[in-house]
Amino acid sequence: MDKNRKQRFIGLGAEALADALQKLAGQDEAANDLVERMIAAPKENIKRFKAKLSGLKRMRRFIRWGESAGFARELEAILEDLKAGVEDARTGAELVAAFYETDKGTLGNCDDSSGHVGDVFRYDARKLFVSFASRCDDKEWLADIVFKLNMEDDYGVRDSLIDCAVEYLPEPAICTLIDRFQIAAGKETDEYRKRHWLSLVGSLARQIKDALLFEKTRIASWGKLSTAACVDIARVYLESSDALTALSWLERIPEKDTFQADERDKLLLEIHGRLGNLGKQAEVAWRIFRRHRSADSLAELLAVIGEDQKEQVIFSESKLIHKNRTLSYSDAAFLIEMGRMDEAETYLLDRIDQLNGDFYGSLLPLAEAMEADGRPLPATVLYRALLDSILRRAQTKTYQHGVRYLKKLDRLAMSVPDWRDIETHSAYLEMLRQVHGRKSSFWSRYEK
Repeated sequence: MDKNRKQRFIGLGAEALADALQKLAGQDEAANDLVERMIAAPKENIKRFKAKLSGLKRMRRFIRWGESAGFARELEAILEDLKAGVEDARTGAELVAAFYETDKGTLGNCDDSSGHVGDVFRYDARKLFVSFASRCDDKEWLADIVFKLNMEDDYGVRDSLIDCAVEYLPEPAICTLIDRFQIAAGKETDEYRKRHWLSLVGSLARQIKDALLFEKTRIASWGKLSTAACVDIARVYLESSDALTALSWLERIPEKDTFQADERDKLLLEIHGRLGNLGKQAEVAWRIFRRHRSADSLAELLAVIGEDQKEQVIFSESKLIHKNRTLSYSDAAFLIEMGRMDEAETYLLDRIDQLNGDFYGSLLPLAEAMEADGRPLPATVLYRALLDSILRRAQTKTYQHGVRYLKKLDRLAMSVPDWRDIETHSAYLEMLRQVHGRKSSFWSRYEK
């Protein structure tokens, strides 16, 4: 479709397109900015970039939350001016660094709760900096400009250039940068600032796979190490091909500590695999699978214990799922993924009293799967739970979904051969009108 449209544009001819672009530029500021960038010489685009940069540094107008996405697009356009206007790698890197220095004027005068503006610095500006910096021959100069930039990082965006340093700096330059950060940390009397410098050292240590330095830096930052710190240190040792030391760090965490259990087990699975501890690896794979049964975790398990065990695993796990009287949406989804629709239906109908429509993300896929497989009764109880949640919370913005569910229930009711001990549709509808009859906005949409 896009190719066809492009060909039709080409067919219009240059003059027609020029007229259309000129008209569009006069109606929309963003379009005008794009047109100016297209027709400007590289030097003009650099001049435009610098002028806009000066405006950002002097900015005093506060950007409200609702305006932040539009403001982020303006910042992206400024970077596009730079991209279009600069060919010299050193000049480009220097100007992107100058863009980062506008963070006080931009993020400092903006409600960026949604993260749109910060992401321009963390992703768009970072990508552009790397594209210039990777082509810049003077690596010492680059390291110096990044060091100076990170002397202040009040808004937490400048360190994004440190987190990708290995993409544009060779290891010797990174080691020099580490030394400078360590010296800066040693001179700091403020604990927060000291941790700032040490966190930069830790990021660089991980990138050059210096696990011992990463470990020492984390200890210097926090002293007594938390579970999260032990996991991070283990991960870096594993990335540095030292699986044995990685294992020793995970073994420091008390067995009863459940914090970051998923992350820890993922690391253990890889560690035991590298060490050839097949029994331990299988034990971890079973633990991961039973914590959250799914097609993916089953595949991980079978990769360890063997594909030939698949049917036996599904059979035995299905029994365990039914034996546990507590409803698990993930277990219901697992039964459906494995094609055990009869079992999934029985499982859900036996636990109707535990259904909670507030868990929309879990219930809706189950309801849709049951409906698609021609199972109107379990689909009905699931859609009812979703509808009950919407009406109970009484948020008019969600009524459109509730109306859709009720209309589905109307259709499904005609296909239910046996309601068993479940309330019929007519009785359920009467109950809704009695309990929620005053929600006129909902009923008017339903009856429309």
